[in-house]
Amino acid sequence: MPRLRALQIAREHDLDLVEVAPTANPPVCRLLDYGKYKYEQTKKERKAKKSRKVGLLKEVRFRPKIEEHDLQAKIRTVRKLLEEGNKVKVLVRFRGREVIYPELGWKVLKKVAEALKEEAVASDHPVKDRRSIALTLSAASARKSIKVKSDAKA
Repeated sequence: MPRLRALQIAREHDLDLVEVAPTANPPVCRLLDYGKYKYEQTKKERKAKKSRKVGLLKEVRFRPKIEEHDLQAKIRTVRKLLEEGNKVKVLVRFRGREVIYPELGWKVLKKVAEALKEEAVASDHPVKDRRSIALTLSAASARKSIKVKSDAKA
């Protein structure tokens, strides 16, 4: 139908003429209340956003010379964060001359991985920076075990 005729019909019904598919041959248009249409679209987007669960990346820091009780307390924290659906970055930070002994950091990561092997799976291998070693964990749906490379060098 010609554009002028479509516009006339839209005015008669107090609606808008909206081009839906501009690339089609001929272009496709619809008669609708554009304000109501935009309102419903934003409402759908809000509802979709609300129902979508976003797993955030949380960070739990450890020290290479951490005592056993403190280690277990932080492991409980990591376990709680994983149950909430978050990814957890386990970070072993070195201060001062501790950086000379990276094997202490690897031991801490290995203990954490062993304690959480039922609940979590490692997203990738541990990454060593200058003053830290990081391991990213996510909740294990298929109960995969965590593999930590203790002899990794960076």
